[in-house]
Amino acid sequence: MDRDFEIAHRKEVLVLLLGTNMGDRSQNLTQAILGLNKILGEPIKQSTIYETPPWGYEDQDAFLNMAVMYSTSMKPTILLDTILQLEVDLGRIRQEKWGPRLIDIDIIFYGDMIYQSDFLEIPHPYMHERKFVLEPLNEIAPQYEHPLLGQSVSQLYQAINANE
Repeated sequence: MDRDFEIAHRKEVLVLLLGTNMGDRSQNLTQAILGLNKILGEPIKQSTIYETPPWGYEDQDAFLNMAVMYSTSMKPTILLDTILQLEVDLGRIRQEKWGPRLIDIDIIFYGDMIYQSDFLEIPHPYMHERKFVLEPLNEIAPQYEHPLLGQSVSQLYQAINANE
């Protein structure tokens, strides 16, 4: 049976990471949350905002990042399309990988789902390597277990801190 079809009939915990390093960064996050709330309803949890250095391409301004948790029954592929459209509606123009961005919304976890296609990987394939992801996640979901790695967000966060 199609995994997307199965999920469409039950609610799952969705964990997103938001990031921005262009323009009014705080306002960008606020607008993204308002847009997500229209799509997904009120969040279950929301982290504080963290200012973090750029990752990947370092010659750019610092980011503001935050994690948000929702409950949804939206199919993952439809969710991705909806999030990408929200980014465009908020003014995002994709120019270079890891470059400056007005808003970035990443799907980190969707329940305990493991999903891979040409356009979407759940859980996010690099989340465990990035402190800017793990720090806000650890605030709102420290016990959330990575379905592939078998470790909690807290354990992953402690490991990345130990490696710094």
